[in-house]
Amino acid sequence: MIRAVIFDMDGVLVEAKDWHYEALNQALRLFGHEISRDEHLTTYDGLPTSTKLEMLTSQRGLPAGLHKFINEMKQIYTMELVHTQCKPLFVHEYALSKLKAGGYRLAVASNSIKNTVVMMMMYTHLDQYLDFMLSNEDVQRPKPFPDIYAKAIEDLGLKPHECLVVEDNDNGVRAATAAGAHVLVVREVADVNLENIMARIKKIDAGEADA
Repeated sequence: MIRAVIFDMDGVLVEAKDWHYEALNQALRLFGHEISRDEHLTTYDGLPTSTKLEMLTSQRGLPAGLHKFINEMKQIYTMELVHTQCKPLFVHEYALSKLKAGGYRLAVASNSIKNTVVMMMMYTHLDQYLDFMLSNEDVQRPKPFPDIYAKAIEDLGLKPHECLVVEDNDNGVRAATAAGAHVLVVREVADVNLENIMARIKKIDAGEADA
């Protein structure tokens, strides 16, 4: 029986994929580099900035000595977008409030850094419903490794089969599956609604998890 729902953040609770893409490119352009939108969606989606920079170093020769500065600038640009564009969505507030009232434990497990996670959840007013928030700073290995979901499950004091993870990209799905949790795959933030979440929970609780 499902007792908790763990949410990814970017592309799930916040439509922030383009924000991260734009902020990283803004920082990369300072040094003549750029990631195309196709590469962003097919190769880099869901990965932490540090991993993206390592990939750019190995594949395109981005100097490793620039990583720290580019990462810092990317976070600054991201927060500028958060402050101006991150807003509450009724569909999410309604879903999380109803889940909370129904006795489900709720958490966020994101590949973003802690400050970004905390600020986005505050700006969307979803922090009040969460038991806790995890970021890539809380584990040694980010998604697609299962560490962050394994930690979330452990911190909830539950078993993997008692948890449903809501994810939108392959790296996150691999991480959740490897951690032993059930998964609800969504395409966009609008899919993260009470009806879809409860329909998935009911199938799992009825023994129809793969139906």
